[in-house]
Parts: sequence; structure tokens; C-alpha cells
Amino acid sequence: MLPRTILILMLFAVAGPAIAATSAAPIQPGETEAWVKVDVPFVPTPPPVIDAMLKVAAVGPGDVLYDLGSGDGRTPIVAARDFGVKKAIGIELNPNRIKDANVAAQTTGVTDRVTFIEGDIFKVDFSDATVVTMYLFDQVNLRLRPRILNELKAGTRIVSHQFHMFDWPPDDKVMVQGKVPVYFWVVPAKVAGTWKGTVGLESLSLDLTQKFQMVSGAVRLGAMKATISTAKLTGAALTFDATVKHDGADEPLHFDGQLTADALTGALVIGGAAKTITLQR
Repeated sequence: MLPRTILILMLFAVAGPAIAATSAAPIQPGETEAWVKVDVPFVPTPPPVIDAMLKVAAVGPGDVLYDLGSGDGRTPIVAARDFGVKKAIGIELNPNRIKDANVAAQTTGVTDRVTFIEGDIFKVDFSDATVVTMYLFDQVNLRLRPRILNELKAGTRIVSHQFHMFDWPPDDKVMVQGKVPVYFWVVPAKVAGTWKGTVGLESLSLDLTQKFQMVSGAVRLGAMKATISTAKLTGAALTFDATVKHDGADEPLHFDGQLTADALTGALVIGGAAKTITLQR
């Protein structure tokens, strides 16, 4: 059996190019982080791909963008120069790449909005991001995934050039020039659990289960219970449909709401009549 270090390097070799960043396989008992650390080779992201990444994420003036493994800084610079972001930060391990990126930012005239941090993408805080861009490996994305899901705000947009997130399906995928995939995700709110409220004189409860942005469950109105037929979670916005027995007849039920703190507030439509409701978990 090949040594584990060689297996890691072989995996990275066949996976494809990526922007320079600190990456590592999960640390096993008895191993040290330094022993398993592997640097992802620097390969610049082509301009058409950068443009597609920033467009699919609808990047604009209100955004704070972090580029993980920022290499020569081209993605943060384009985000500031062409998309007008409020702030763009590149995180890069290689000090020589940081120097190149700072020179490029100075030349482009965007140093008021673009900065570069020499550091480890698994340790630097980027929780204030509204957009995160990446050109890493699948395995690196997988190791970053817990930070993305648990530390970033619901609604934060994530874009990856070429590499996916395994069983976290993208919210969108575009092909650049017909051959290069760009994957897009929106960090989902945590909506799983039991939610309770009232509609008029009747009690309303939701029992929701969740895997990433995929939501299922049941709704109970008074004594009637129905399975949710369709549900969509985008960031903190939740919509779903069901059919319930209401006043002795089957009635379509539609909910369109937003999660804020521990309250789910929105419009509930039953048989064409809309009511504003607030559910608590």
C-alpha cells in the first residue's frame, strides 16, 4: 500500500489546477498538521471564468468578497474594478504571490477597497463575507465546508471554479465557454425543527427536516396534518406548498417567509386568503 502522503499528492495531481492555498487532508490520530499539509499549485483563473463567477454570484457595490487562495490577486481586483464591491480581500499563503497582488492592486488603482492577507484559509476569519470565491480542489472544498456552513451568514454566496462540494448540491452551475464548470451555492439558514404559531383561532405547526438547502416535512393546521409537497430554501428565505383539510375541504396552502433569529415570519395563503404569521421554534 502506498504511503498516505503519496496518495494525497496523487489525488491532487489528477484533480486539476487550482489557485495557491493551504490545504490538507483530514488529520488522523498521531499525525501533525505540518506533516499532512500540502500546497495547492498556483494556476491563474482565466478572465472569462472570473467574470462568470462574479456574475453568477450577482456581485455588486454592497458586497464584501473573500477570495480563498487568491494567488496574484486577480479575482479581488476584478471584483473591485469591474463590479464595484465595497471590499475585496484575498487570503494567500505564499508571500511572493501577496507581493505580486499588492503591486497589481496598486497599478489598477483599487488599493482603497482591495487588501491581501498572508495566511491559512483554514484559520483566517472570513465570517463577514457576503461572497466567497474559490479555485481549489474538491477535497479542499470539503474540508472548508464546515466553516462555510457554520461560520458564514445565511445568504452568503459561494462560487467555485471547477471544483464541487460533494453531496452539497449547487444552487446553480454555469459552463464557461462550454467546458469549464462554475458552481454556485447560497449558504442555507438552519430551519430544521418544530415551529409553532396560530392562524386565526387555529394552531399551526411545522415539523421540518433539512439537508443543506433541501427541506422536507409536514404542516399541521388545527387537527389536520399534511406532508409538504414542495419546499425551497434560499439563504434565509423559505417557501413551501401543501394541501390541508380546512373547513371540511382540501385547500392549497402556500408559505413564503424569512428566518430571522429564531422566528419564521411570512405570508401564509390558504385557499386564496393571505395572512401574516410568525412562527417560533
